Amino acid sequence: MRIQIIGGGVFGLSAALELRQRGHVVQVFDAGPIPHPEASSTDISKLVRADYGTDVFYTGLTEQAFPLWQEWNERAGEELYHQVGFLLLSQKPFTEGGFESESYRVLSERGYPLERLDAVRLAQRYPVFAEGKYTAAYFNPKAGWAASGRVVELLAKWCRKAGVHIAAGEGMKKLLNKKGRIIGFESSTGRQHLAELTILAAGAWTPNLLPEPGQRLRAAGQPVFHLLLPSEKRQPWLSLPGWCADISNTGWYGFPAQENGILKIARHGPGILPDANGRWSIPQSEWEAFRQFIASSLPGLVDVPVAATRVCRYCDSVDSDFLIDLHPDRPGLMVMSGGSGHGFKFAPVLGRIAADVLEGKTNPFAHRFRWNRPLTARKEAARFHPFDEELSPDADYYRHGGGTDKAC
Repeated sequence: MRIQIIGGGVFGLSAALELRQRGHVVQVFDAGPIPHPEASSTDISKLVRADYGTDVFYTGLTEQAFPLWQEWNERAGEELYHQVGFLLLSQKPFTEGGFESESYRVLSERGYPLERLDAVRLAQRYPVFAEGKYTAAYFNPKAGWAASGRVVELLAKWCRKAGVHIAAGEGMKKLLNKKGRIIGFESSTGRQHLAELTILAAGAWTPNLLPEPGQRLRAAGQPVFHLLLPSEKRQPWLSLPGWCADISNTGWYGFPAQENGILKIARHGPGILPDANGRWSIPQSEWEAFRQFIASSLPGLVDVPVAATRVCRYCDSVDSDFLIDLHPDRPGLMVMSGGSGHGFKFAPVLGRIAADVLEGKTNPFAHRFRWNRPLTARKEAARFHPFDEELSPDADYYRHGGGTDKAC
Protein backbone atom coordinates (compact mmCIF):
# COMPACT_ATOMS: atom_id res chain seq x y z
CA MET A 1 0.00 0.00 0.00
CA ARG A 2 0.92 3.63 -0.33
CA ILE A 3 0.88 4.92 3.24
CA GLN A 4 1.61 8.29 4.79
CA ILE A 5 2.18 8.84 8.49
CA ILE A 6 1.60 12.16 10.25
CA GLY A 7 4.00 12.35 13.18
CA GLY A 8 7.67 11.46 13.43
CA GLY A 9 7.75 10.37 17.06
CA VAL A 10 8.21 6.88 18.41
CA PHE A 11 4.72 5.71 17.36
CA GLY A 12 5.01 7.02 13.81
CA LEU A 13 8.60 6.01 13.11
CA SER A 14 8.26 2.52 14.56
CA ALA A 15 5.22 1.97 12.34
CA ALA A 16 7.00 3.44 9.32
CA LEU A 17 9.99 1.14 9.73
CA GLU A 18 7.90 -2.00 10.15
CA LEU A 19 5.56 -1.18 7.29
CA ARG A 20 8.45 -0.42 4.94
CA GLN A 21 10.11 -3.71 5.89
CA ARG A 22 6.86 -5.43 4.90
CA GLY A 23 7.01 -3.86 1.45
CA HIS A 24 4.69 -0.86 1.77
CA VAL A 25 5.56 2.54 0.32
CA VAL A 26 5.77 4.89 3.29
CA GLN A 27 6.12 8.63 3.83
CA VAL A 28 6.41 10.38 7.21
CA PHE A 29 5.46 14.02 7.80
CA ASP A 30 6.17 16.07 10.90
CA ALA A 31 5.51 19.72 11.69
CA GLY A 32 8.93 20.13 13.28
CA PRO A 33 12.40 18.64 13.03
CA ILE A 34 12.89 15.00 13.97
CA PRO A 35 13.32 14.43 16.86
CA HIS A 36 10.72 17.14 17.51
CA PRO A 37 11.92 19.15 20.54
CA GLU A 38 8.41 19.28 22.04
CA ALA A 39 7.46 15.64 21.50
CA SER A 40 7.11 13.43 24.58
CA SER A 41 9.63 10.94 23.18
CA THR A 42 12.35 13.59 22.86
CA ASP A 43 14.36 13.49 26.06
CA ILE A 44 17.52 11.91 27.41
CA SER A 45 15.88 8.86 28.99
CA LYS A 46 12.74 6.78 29.50
CA LEU A 47 12.19 3.89 31.90
CA VAL A 48 11.87 0.38 30.48
CA ARG A 49 10.34 -1.97 33.05
CA ALA A 50 7.67 -4.66 33.28
CA ASP A 51 6.45 -3.64 36.76
CA TYR A 52 2.73 -3.03 36.22
CA GLY A 53 1.00 -4.24 39.38
CA THR A 54 -1.70 -6.75 38.48
CA ASP A 55 -1.86 -5.65 34.83
CA VAL A 56 -0.11 -8.65 33.32
CA PHE A 57 -1.05 -7.47 29.82
CA TYR A 58 1.58 -4.73 29.87
CA THR A 59 4.02 -6.98 31.70
CA GLY A 60 3.71 -9.44 28.83
CA LEU A 61 4.04 -6.69 26.24
CA THR A 62 7.23 -5.44 27.90
CA GLU A 63 8.59 -8.97 27.82
CA GLN A 64 8.08 -8.92 24.06
CA ALA A 65 10.05 -5.68 23.87
CA PHE A 66 13.07 -6.68 26.00
CA PRO A 67 14.87 -8.87 23.40
CA LEU A 68 14.04 -6.37 20.67
CA TRP A 69 15.70 -3.60 22.66
CA GLN A 70 18.83 -5.75 22.71
CA GLU A 71 18.54 -6.23 18.94
CA TRP A 72 18.32 -2.46 18.53
CA ASN A 73 21.47 -2.09 20.64
CA GLU A 74 23.30 -4.44 18.28
CA ARG A 75 21.93 -2.72 15.19
CA ALA A 76 22.92 0.71 16.48
CA GLY A 77 26.34 -0.42 17.64
CA GLU A 78 25.76 1.47 20.86
CA GLU A 79 23.81 1.10 24.09
CA LEU A 80 20.37 2.59 23.46
CA TYR A 81 18.78 0.43 26.14
CA HIS A 82 20.74 0.28 29.40
CA GLN A 83 19.76 -2.71 31.53
CA VAL A 84 20.78 -1.27 34.89
CA GLY A 85 17.70 -2.46 36.78
CA PHE A 86 14.77 -0.71 38.44
CA LEU A 87 14.23 0.22 42.08
CA LEU A 88 10.67 0.53 43.41
CA LEU A 89 10.51 2.30 46.78
CA SER A 90 7.62 2.71 49.21
CA GLN A 91 7.28 4.90 52.30
CA LYS A 92 5.14 2.25 53.97
CA PRO A 93 5.40 -1.54 54.11
CA PHE A 94 4.05 -3.33 51.06
CA THR A 95 0.35 -4.07 51.48
CA GLU A 96 -1.62 -6.74 49.67
CA GLY A 97 -3.37 -5.22 46.67
CA GLY A 98 -1.01 -2.25 46.45
CA PHE A 99 0.95 -1.46 43.31
CA GLU A 100 4.34 -2.32 44.80
CA SER A 101 3.17 -5.54 46.44
CA GLU A 102 1.31 -6.76 43.35
CA SER A 103 4.19 -5.88 41.04
CA TYR A 104 6.50 -7.90 43.27
CA ARG A 105 4.09 -10.85 43.37
CA VAL A 106 3.39 -10.93 39.63
CA LEU A 107 7.00 -10.62 38.56
CA SER A 108 8.16 -13.17 41.13
CA GLU A 109 5.61 -15.64 39.81
CA ARG A 110 6.98 -15.01 36.30
CA GLY A 111 10.51 -15.89 37.40
CA TYR A 112 12.06 -12.43 37.85
CA PRO A 113 14.96 -12.53 40.36
CA LEU A 114 13.69 -9.65 42.49
CA GLU A 115 15.50 -8.56 45.63
CA ARG A 116 13.60 -7.20 48.63
CA LEU A 117 15.21 -4.35 50.58
CA ASP A 118 14.23 -3.05 54.01
CA ALA A 119 15.10 0.42 55.30
CA VAL A 120 18.50 -0.67 56.63
CA ARG A 121 19.65 -2.40 53.46
CA LEU A 122 18.22 0.41 51.34
CA ALA A 123 20.27 2.99 53.25
CA GLN A 124 23.42 0.89 52.92
CA ARG A 125 23.04 0.26 49.22
CA TYR A 126 21.47 3.51 48.01
CA PRO A 127 22.53 6.27 50.44
CA VAL A 128 21.29 9.04 48.13
CA PHE A 129 17.77 8.51 49.50
CA ALA A 130 16.96 10.10 52.87
CA GLU A 131 17.59 7.55 55.61
CA GLY A 132 14.34 6.18 57.01
CA LYS A 133 12.16 7.85 54.37
CA TYR A 134 11.43 4.61 52.54
CA THR A 135 10.76 1.51 54.60
CA ALA A 136 10.30 -1.04 51.82
CA ALA A 137 11.65 -1.53 48.32
CA TYR A 138 12.62 -4.12 45.77
CA PHE A 139 15.23 -4.17 43.03
CA ASN A 140 14.37 -5.65 39.64
CA PRO A 141 17.50 -6.42 37.58
CA LYS A 142 15.52 -7.09 34.40
CA ALA A 143 14.77 -3.46 33.60
CA GLY A 144 16.54 -0.24 32.77
CA TRP A 145 16.23 2.88 30.69
CA ALA A 146 16.46 3.90 27.03
CA ALA A 147 18.11 6.99 25.53
CA SER A 148 14.83 8.20 24.09
CA GLY A 149 15.89 11.16 21.96
CA ARG A 150 18.75 9.14 20.48
CA VAL A 151 16.35 6.26 19.75
CA VAL A 152 14.07 8.56 17.75
CA GLU A 153 17.07 9.96 15.89
CA LEU A 154 18.23 6.48 14.91
CA LEU A 155 14.73 5.29 14.03
CA ALA A 156 14.52 8.15 11.53
CA LYS A 157 17.92 7.15 10.14
CA TRP A 158 16.87 3.50 9.83
CA CYS A 159 13.61 4.54 8.15
CA ARG A 160 15.45 6.63 5.55
CA LYS A 161 17.91 3.82 4.90
CA ALA A 162 14.97 1.42 4.38
CA GLY A 163 13.43 3.77 1.81
CA VAL A 164 10.95 5.78 3.90
CA HIS A 165 10.64 9.38 2.75
CA ILE A 166 10.61 11.76 5.70
CA ALA A 167 9.38 15.34 5.31
CA ALA A 168 10.32 17.37 8.38
CA GLY A 169 8.80 20.81 8.81
CA GLU A 170 5.57 19.82 7.08
CA GLY A 171 2.69 19.02 9.39
CA MET A 172 -1.00 18.42 8.84
CA LYS A 173 -3.53 21.20 8.41
CA LYS A 174 -6.61 19.12 7.61
CA LEU A 175 -7.63 15.71 6.34
CA LEU A 176 -8.94 15.37 2.79
CA ASN A 177 -12.26 13.59 2.38
CA LYS A 178 -13.72 12.20 -0.85
CA LYS A 179 -17.08 10.47 -0.77
CA GLY A 180 -16.69 9.59 2.90
CA ARG A 181 -13.16 8.26 2.56
CA ILE A 182 -9.95 9.88 3.76
CA ILE A 183 -7.69 10.18 0.71
CA GLY A 184 -4.88 12.16 2.30
CA PHE A 185 -4.28 15.50 3.93
CA GLU A 186 -3.44 19.11 3.26
CA SER A 187 -0.19 20.12 4.88
CA SER A 188 0.83 23.27 6.71
CA THR A 189 2.53 24.40 3.49
CA GLY A 190 -0.74 24.18 1.55
CA ARG A 191 0.23 21.09 -0.44
CA GLN A 192 -2.03 18.08 -0.77
CA HIS A 193 -0.65 14.61 -0.10
CA LEU A 194 -2.68 11.62 -1.26
CA ALA A 195 -2.36 8.00 -0.18
CA GLU A 196 -4.36 4.82 0.23
CA LEU A 197 -3.98 5.07 3.98
CA THR A 198 -3.17 7.96 6.30
CA ILE A 199 -1.92 7.16 9.82
CA LEU A 200 -2.29 9.89 12.41
CA ALA A 201 0.47 9.40 15.01
CA ALA A 202 0.83 12.96 16.23
CA GLY A 203 1.18 12.39 19.97
CA ALA A 204 -0.19 15.19 22.11
CA TRP A 205 -1.27 17.08 18.99
CA THR A 206 -3.69 14.29 18.00
CA PRO A 207 -6.76 15.61 19.89
CA ASN A 208 -6.47 18.95 18.06
CA LEU A 209 -6.02 17.36 14.66
CA LEU A 210 -8.81 14.82 15.14
CA PRO A 211 -11.41 16.18 17.57
CA GLU A 212 -13.88 13.27 17.51
CA PRO A 213 -12.03 11.03 19.97
CA GLY A 214 -12.35 13.80 22.57
CA GLN A 215 -13.99 11.42 25.04
CA ARG A 216 -11.00 9.10 24.91
CA LEU A 217 -7.90 11.27 24.22
CA ARG A 218 -6.61 14.43 25.80
CA ALA A 219 -3.26 16.25 25.97
CA ALA A 220 -1.71 16.99 29.36
CA GLY A 221 1.80 17.90 30.44
CA GLN A 222 4.14 16.53 33.10
CA PRO A 223 7.14 18.34 34.64
CA VAL A 224 10.69 17.16 33.92
CA PHE A 225 13.77 18.52 35.70
CA HIS A 226 17.39 18.10 34.60
CA LEU A 227 19.85 18.79 37.41
CA LEU A 228 23.58 19.31 36.87
CA LEU A 229 25.61 17.40 39.44
CA PRO A 230 29.03 18.79 40.34
CA SER A 231 31.80 16.27 39.71
CA GLU A 232 32.29 15.50 43.42
CA LYS A 233 28.63 14.41 43.77
CA ARG A 234 28.29 12.26 40.66
CA GLN A 235 29.65 8.89 41.71
CA PRO A 236 26.71 7.48 43.71
CA TRP A 237 24.28 8.67 41.05
CA LEU A 238 26.15 7.15 38.12
CA SER A 239 25.65 3.62 39.49
CA LEU A 240 22.00 4.06 40.50
CA PRO A 241 19.24 2.13 38.68
CA GLY A 242 16.08 3.77 37.43
CA TRP A 243 13.75 4.35 40.37
CA CYS A 244 10.23 5.26 41.46
CA ALA A 245 9.83 6.90 44.88
CA ASP A 246 6.47 5.82 46.31
CA ILE A 247 5.03 6.56 42.89
CA SER A 248 1.52 5.42 43.85
CA ASN A 249 1.29 8.45 46.12
CA THR A 250 3.83 10.96 44.85
CA GLY A 251 4.39 10.33 41.14
CA TRP A 252 8.15 10.99 41.39
CA TYR A 253 10.68 8.90 39.49
CA GLY A 254 14.21 9.28 38.20
CA PHE A 255 17.30 7.86 36.55
CA PRO A 256 21.00 7.32 37.07
CA ALA A 257 23.11 10.35 36.23
CA GLN A 258 24.50 10.73 32.71
CA GLU A 259 28.25 10.79 32.27
CA ASN A 260 28.10 14.58 31.86
CA GLY A 261 26.47 14.94 35.28
CA ILE A 262 22.91 15.54 34.09
CA LEU A 263 20.40 13.90 36.42
CA LYS A 264 16.78 13.58 35.29
CA ILE A 265 13.93 13.61 37.82
CA ALA A 266 10.34 13.76 36.64
CA ARG A 267 6.79 13.28 37.80
CA HIS A 268 4.01 11.01 36.60
CA GLY A 269 1.47 13.05 38.49
CA PRO A 270 -1.62 15.26 38.23
CA GLY A 271 -0.65 17.00 35.00
CA ILE A 272 -0.83 20.54 33.68
CA LEU A 273 -2.40 22.29 30.69
CA PRO A 274 -1.03 25.06 28.47
CA ASP A 275 -1.85 28.70 29.16
CA ALA A 276 -4.34 30.75 27.17
CA ASN A 277 -1.72 31.34 24.47
CA GLY A 278 -0.98 27.65 24.08
CA ARG A 279 2.39 27.82 25.85
CA TRP A 280 3.47 25.02 28.16
CA SER A 281 5.44 25.78 31.30
CA ILE A 282 5.95 24.28 34.73
CA PRO A 283 3.70 26.13 37.22
CA GLN A 284 4.89 27.36 40.58
CA SER A 285 2.93 24.62 42.36
CA GLU A 286 4.94 21.92 40.58
CA TRP A 287 8.20 23.69 41.40
CA GLU A 288 7.19 23.72 45.07
CA ALA A 289 6.26 20.03 44.96
CA PHE A 290 9.65 19.29 43.36
CA ARG A 291 11.54 21.22 46.04
CA GLN A 292 9.60 19.46 48.79
CA PHE A 293 10.34 16.08 47.26
CA ILE A 294 14.06 16.82 46.99
CA ALA A 295 14.26 18.13 50.55
CA SER A 296 12.44 15.14 52.03
CA SER A 297 13.76 12.32 49.84
CA LEU A 298 17.06 13.36 48.22
CA PRO A 299 18.63 15.88 50.61
CA GLY A 300 22.00 15.69 48.88
CA LEU A 301 20.46 17.45 45.89
CA VAL A 302 19.07 20.48 47.74
CA ASP A 303 21.86 22.76 46.54
CA VAL A 304 22.29 21.20 43.08
CA PRO A 305 21.19 23.58 40.31
CA VAL A 306 18.44 22.77 37.82
CA ALA A 307 20.13 23.03 34.44
CA ALA A 308 17.02 22.63 32.29
CA THR A 309 13.32 21.80 32.43
CA ARG A 310 10.75 20.62 29.94
CA VAL A 311 7.09 19.73 29.88
CA CYS A 312 6.58 16.16 28.72
CA ARG A 313 3.39 16.28 26.64
CA TYR A 314 1.30 13.19 27.16
CA CYS A 315 -1.56 12.17 24.93
CA ASP A 316 -3.65 10.59 27.67
CA SER A 317 -6.37 8.08 27.02
CA VAL A 318 -9.32 7.65 29.34
CA ASP A 319 -8.18 4.14 30.32
CA SER A 320 -4.39 4.68 29.92
CA ASP A 321 -4.39 2.20 27.02
CA PHE A 322 -3.11 3.13 23.57
CA LEU A 323 -5.27 3.62 20.51
CA ILE A 324 -3.88 1.70 17.52
CA ASP A 325 -6.65 0.97 15.08
CA LEU A 326 -8.35 1.85 11.82
CA HIS A 327 -10.91 4.60 12.26
CA PRO A 328 -14.36 2.95 12.32
CA ASP A 329 -16.14 5.83 10.53
CA ARG A 330 -13.40 7.21 8.30
CA PRO A 331 -12.10 4.64 5.81
CA GLY A 332 -8.53 5.37 4.82
CA LEU A 333 -7.55 6.63 8.27
CA MET A 334 -5.69 4.90 11.10
CA VAL A 335 -4.85 6.37 14.51
CA MET A 336 -1.82 5.56 16.68
CA SER A 337 -1.95 7.56 19.89
CA GLY A 338 -2.81 7.57 23.59
CA GLY A 339 0.71 6.90 24.88
CA SER A 340 -0.43 8.07 28.33
CA GLY A 341 3.11 8.49 29.58
CA HIS A 342 4.17 4.85 29.28
CA GLY A 343 4.35 4.15 25.55
CA PHE A 344 8.03 4.63 24.82
CA LYS A 345 9.24 1.41 26.44
CA PHE A 346 7.24 -0.50 23.82
CA ALA A 347 8.92 1.24 20.87
CA PRO A 348 10.24 -2.01 19.30
CA VAL A 349 6.79 -3.66 19.26
CA LEU A 350 4.47 -0.73 18.47
CA GLY A 351 5.15 -0.88 14.75
CA ARG A 352 4.47 -4.61 14.62
CA ILE A 353 1.10 -4.15 16.30
CA ALA A 354 0.12 -1.36 13.91
CA ALA A 355 1.23 -3.31 10.84
CA ASP A 356 -0.67 -6.43 11.92
CA VAL A 357 -3.84 -4.40 12.50
CA LEU A 358 -3.49 -2.75 9.12
CA GLU A 359 -2.89 -6.03 7.31
CA GLY A 360 -5.66 -7.86 9.19
CA LYS A 361 -3.25 -10.25 10.89
CA THR A 362 -3.70 -11.72 14.34
CA ASN A 363 -1.76 -9.98 17.07
CA PRO A 364 -2.16 -11.07 20.71
CA PHE A 365 -1.95 -7.50 21.98
CA ALA A 366 -3.97 -5.53 19.44
CA HIS A 367 -7.37 -6.09 21.08
CA ARG A 368 -6.48 -3.84 24.01
CA PHE A 369 -5.89 -0.92 21.64
CA ARG A 370 -9.03 -1.24 19.50
CA TRP A 371 -11.25 1.73 18.80
CA ASN A 372 -14.41 -0.07 19.93
CA ARG A 373 -13.03 -1.46 23.20
CA PRO A 374 -15.13 -0.80 26.33
CA LEU A 375 -13.88 2.41 27.91
CA THR A 376 -13.39 2.14 31.64
CA ALA A 377 -11.70 5.08 33.34
CA ARG A 378 -8.61 3.82 35.10
CA LYS A 379 -6.59 5.92 37.52
CA GLU A 380 -2.87 5.35 37.63
CA ALA A 381 -0.18 6.01 40.22
CA ALA A 382 -0.52 9.45 41.80
CA ARG A 383 -2.32 10.90 38.82
CA PHE A 384 -5.81 12.24 38.70
CA HIS A 385 -7.51 10.92 35.69
CA PRO A 386 -7.05 13.54 32.96
CA PHE A 387 -10.79 13.70 32.30
CA ASP A 388 -11.93 13.99 35.93
CA GLU A 389 -11.65 17.74 36.08
CA GLU A 390 -10.18 20.71 34.30
CA LEU A 391 -6.52 20.99 35.13
CA SER A 392 -4.93 24.40 35.30
CA PRO A 393 -1.30 25.48 35.04
CA ASP A 394 -1.93 27.63 38.12
CA ALA A 395 -3.70 25.03 40.24
CA ASP A 396 -2.11 22.48 42.53
CA TYR A 397 -3.91 19.16 42.33
CA TYR A 398 -1.14 17.31 44.10
CA ARG A 399 -2.36 15.26 47.06
CA HIS A 400 0.40 14.46 49.55
CA GLY A 401 0.21 10.83 50.57
CA GLY A 402 -2.76 9.98 48.34
CA GLY A 403 -5.72 8.42 50.08
CA THR A 404 -8.46 10.13 48.07
CA ASP A 405 -10.84 8.46 45.67
CA LYS A 406 -8.94 10.08 42.82
CA ALA A 407 -5.58 8.60 43.70
CA CYS A 408 -4.48 5.05 43.05
